[in-house]
Amino acid sequence: MKTAAPRPAANRAALTLSIMLANIMQGLDTTIANVALPHIRGSLSASLDQISWVLTSYIVAAAITMPLTGWLAGRFGIKHIFLLSVGGFTLASALCGSATNLSELVIYRGLQGIFGAGLIPLSQATLLQINPPERHGQAMAVFGVGTLLGPICGPVLGGWLTYDYNWRWVFYINLPVGLIAGFGALIFMREMRHARREPFDFLGFATLSLGIGALQMLLDRGELKDWFGSIEIWVEATISSVAFYLFIVHTATATDRSFLNRDLLKNLNFTVGTVLMFMVGLIMNGTLALLPTMLQDLMNYPVLTTGLVTAPRGIGSMIAMFVVARAIGRVDNRLIILFGLLLTAGSMWQMTGFSLYMGMGPVVTSGLLQGFGLGCTFVPLNTIALANLPRHILTQGTALRSLMRNLGGSVGISILEAKLTENIQAVHSRLVEQLRPDNPLARAPHLAAPFSLTDPAGIAALNAEVTRQASMVAYLNDFALMMIMALGSCLVLLLLRRPPGPATKAVIPVGGAGMRPGPAD
Repeated sequence: MKTAAPRPAANRAALTLSIMLANIMQGLDTTIANVALPHIRGSLSASLDQISWVLTSYIVAAAITMPLTGWLAGRFGIKHIFLLSVGGFTLASALCGSATNLSELVIYRGLQGIFGAGLIPLSQATLLQINPPERHGQAMAVFGVGTLLGPICGPVLGGWLTYDYNWRWVFYINLPVGLIAGFGALIFMREMRHARREPFDFLGFATLSLGIGALQMLLDRGELKDWFGSIEIWVEATISSVAFYLFIVHTATATDRSFLNRDLLKNLNFTVGTVLMFMVGLIMNGTLALLPTMLQDLMNYPVLTTGLVTAPRGIGSMIAMFVVARAIGRVDNRLIILFGLLLTAGSMWQMTGFSLYMGMGPVVTSGLLQGFGLGCTFVPLNTIALANLPRHILTQGTALRSLMRNLGGSVGISILEAKLTENIQAVHSRLVEQLRPDNPLARAPHLAAPFSLTDPAGIAALNAEVTRQASMVAYLNDFALMMIMALGSCLVLLLLRRPPGPATKAVIPVGGAGMRPGPAD
């Protein structure tokens, strides 16, 4: 491969700014829409479980597309794929803002995920290429700060835009950012094709993608279609099962390069670490999906306030990154991960004590603790899982871990929303059983106005309050379920082994399919 001449500092700074704008734009969209979900639901007449499709369609599309990014960049060049990603993401954002119904918004969010999947790995690869080796540490520090800014600013920015304008500006805000990033990359990024193009297993990719897509459809629509009482759910279950079966058979019997390298599964730390990353993605995305709707629907928080009280979660993660960076190498990584998981479980336990009449303090505190706890798991999990992978499968390993983290998020959101809907109905039924005329507590003075068992307006008010109480209990049950998952992850942690020898000091991608640094573009 050719080596590029040193890039002028002004051009490098301009290109770095363009790259980081694209990186921040993609990071914002992982959290910016969460606080606007109740407003989107009302505007598009969607139910509580249907509105989660806005989140899961984005996450699943990004997860499926991400492993393809490295091959596309090697085949067509990083510059072309980066420009396509920025342009497609910006256009999809405009379409999201103009959506007139839920189906359109879900489709356009899927397009956002497809085009946004490559922004983080392409941004990281480009930063490594335009900087000399002695500046790689500084470049990755800038990249890390940019990656964390999105989740921190997303809730606040989404709340402000929805409060002062409307939810559509949550997506329209990407237009000027995308245009600036695209023009900057077009002007300052130079193209150079890779001399060696790695083969890509399209059969493995297609079967895995089909299996994941059908599984997600099953989880998203199961509650709406009464699960296996519906022919549609049976069809989706069959397609998913057959696709996963073909993927497993193909992976086990492929003689040449397969999408999932069998050597990865032989590495115990990688396998266990990937399972733990799946659980981390589930807890992280599940909480971000549930909390904003709970605060706005049940506790009447304004959308701007919701954004402000959920932002400390990202701040906690950023603080943890700096703390862990100093602890890595001095403390056993497994102890750091254990501390993070226990802190996360503790924050979920605190959330099971939420009340309809509490103040903002418990929300902020639990968010800060959970963000810190999850932040303590990212770097040690990557380090211990990837440290001793052979170099020729390191890229595939990072891509698979990113896929599993996103898949954990989408599966988690679907399961938690389905359980939420079921629990609301179940708890509502149990509460209503006690509201009958022969119950002394259901009569005056215990049942005061505006509630009544005889007046239609009083019955309606009473039913609304019962639904509100049942919904709160259902949210607490979901938080308890995530606490159990976090504690269960601590048991899985026992399977990890300390890597023999010194840990590999390779650059580990923060959120994308690992792309091997090549020649400067």
